[in-house]
Amino acid sequence: MPKDITVRTVMAVLVDKREQAAVEVQKLLTEYGCYIKTRLGLHEGAGQYCSPVGLIILELVDDETKHEELCQKLNAIDGVQAKYMKLEV
Repeated sequence: MPKDITVRTVMAVLVDKREQAAVEVQKLLTEYGCYIKTRLGLHEGAGQYCSPVGLIILELVDDETKHEELCQKLNAIDGVQAKYMKLEV
C-alpha cells in the first residue's frame, strides 16, 4: 500500500536590520497570518544587549501562491532576506 506524502512549506526570514525593518515585517506577517501555521522568532538578546539581526521561521499552509507573494514582499524590504522550501514527508 503506498504511503501518503504530505508536503510542508517552511520559510526562513533573516532580518539584518531588526529595528528598521520590524514594523514592515510584522505588517506583512499579520497580512498573511491566515497562511502561517507556526511562527518562531529568534535573536540574540541578553540583558541590555539586543542583536540587530533576527531569524524568523514560518510553517506555511494553504495557498502556495500566497507563500510566494509573502516571500517576494519580504525580500523587497531593505535588510530582509526570505527563502522557502517544500518538504515531502
